[in-house]
Amino acid sequence: MRLLDASQRRLAATPPSHRRTGTRGQGLVEFALVLMPLFMILLGIIQFGFVFNSYITISNAAREGARVGTIQIYAPSLSKEQNDLARNNAIKSSVIASMNLLGKTAPHFSTSSTWNQSGLTFTNGDLIITYLIPDSVNDSDARVGQQVTVRAIYHQDVVVPIVGALLPKDSGGRIGLTSEVTMVVN
Repeated sequence: MRLLDASQRRLAATPPSHRRTGTRGQGLVEFALVLMPLFMILLGIIQFGFVFNSYITISNAAREGARVGTIQIYAPSLSKEQNDLARNNAIKSSVIASMNLLGKTAPHFSTSSTWNQSGLTFTNGDLIITYLIPDSVNDSDARVGQQVTVRAIYHQDVVVPIVGALLPKDSGGRIGLTSEVTMVVN
């Protein structure tokens, strides 16, 4: 039988779970290696939440604008152009009011006081209104039976730059969120 010295006896008496085997700091290194990917996933989820919230809000704003455009009352005392201008301004006001906490000014959403017209399409910055006359409907000043399409473009800021590098961006470095809604004028 072999005799053990004091240090060997202490090691033999120590349970295996308490022995030091040269793995000091291993848990800290593994935590550091896992922390960054987990942190990136968390930031990606947060950025996606911001984008999704903005998309839902701009979609609802475009829908509300199209709804207002379908119920706009035609004024017989005004010309077709004046009625279109009144309807377009009512749509623009409704879209802006429905944007809630989103940025309602440039660079997020830009509008002006004037409309550019090209045929039956009216453009005002990031808001585009198009009238479509179906084959079965006569072109009338009241636009009853015609379709109105409201298209709104919102430019969402990228909060997480590393995640933003993976997403398509516009010229201003923002994510362009587009919503388009078509309804029939009553």
